[in-house]
Amino acid sequence: MARGLKSTPGEGAGSAPDVGDIRPDDWVERLLPAPARGYARLMRLDRPIGTWLLLFPCWWGAALGALAPDRVMLWYMALFAVGAMVMRGAGCTWNDITDRDFDASVARTRTRPIPSGQVTVVRAFVFLAALLLIGLAVLVQFNRFTVWLGIASLALVAIYPLMKRITYWPQFFLGLAFNYGALLGWSAHNASLDVSIWPGGWPAILLYLGGIVWTLGYDTIYAHQDKEDDALIGVKSTALKLGAKTRPFLFGFYAVAVLLIFFAGRLMGLGPVFWGFLALGAAQLAWQAARVSLDNPGDCLKKFKSNRLFGWLVLAGLIGDPMLQGWI
Repeated sequence: MARGLKSTPGEGAGSAPDVGDIRPDDWVERLLPAPARGYARLMRLDRPIGTWLLLFPCWWGAALGALAPDRVMLWYMALFAVGAMVMRGAGCTWNDITDRDFDASVARTRTRPIPSGQVTVVRAFVFLAALLLIGLAVLVQFNRFTVWLGIASLALVAIYPLMKRITYWPQFFLGLAFNYGALLGWSAHNASLDVSIWPGGWPAILLYLGGIVWTLGYDTIYAHQDKEDDALIGVKSTALKLGAKTRPFLFGFYAVAVLLIFFAGRLMGLGPVFWGFLALGAAQLAWQAARVSLDNPGDCLKKFKSNRLFGWLVLAGLIGDPMLQGWI
């Protein structure tokens, strides 16, 4: 998911892309001073959809673990919002450091900060360290169990960019990293993932697994944008692995994701409001799988971005159902 959009036909190394990683007319170019632009692009501040997709599992876990909305849950959600933006930036920076040779060989990504020379590798490492320190400052606001659980997630962040070199399923490893927040959100309230009692931490684990399979779906759609370039430079993805069989796999991924999220809510006693919003979310995912044009990069991006709506629908069910139960 860290790779950008397709470049326009005929784009060369020295041309300004009309659609791609760097848009010459975006807010980064207009509003930020020149020295800050490269770092903003390393963090992908100009493309917030990745932050949303990292944030929603955190919010889902926090809502599921809280049992009912309260001030503590809202405070945790605010902390997760800051943490998601910072850690998504850290992950993208690490991705760009490890992928700098690949990026330099593809016209679409040559204008990224590191291959273009806007930010040196050394400065990118320093910036990465600063982001990780900010992320740690957010993390230590939670209980000790959650702090150590969050630190453990760094291993997943570190290995993800390397997976596209060795497996056709890097999207699975992205799912492991991007949905880890479901566990953190839960443990922020419960200080445990104990599965020796029932249901214990099982709702959080089911939510995490559901998020992983959700990511397999949406990031496979995203990877179809890059399948031609990826095949040329030797990068692997589920888009290349599944090829013409992608659509039925999308239906399968999304169906499993919805079922796992449903059972997570069911274990917590959530009822009709949750089921209703999740049904709407399932319809949104089915629309993606049925309508995406896998050979049209622009449509792949549109369907990929639409997953923000799914995130909001699930969150509405997780928050709305306990609220309704409290009113009855």
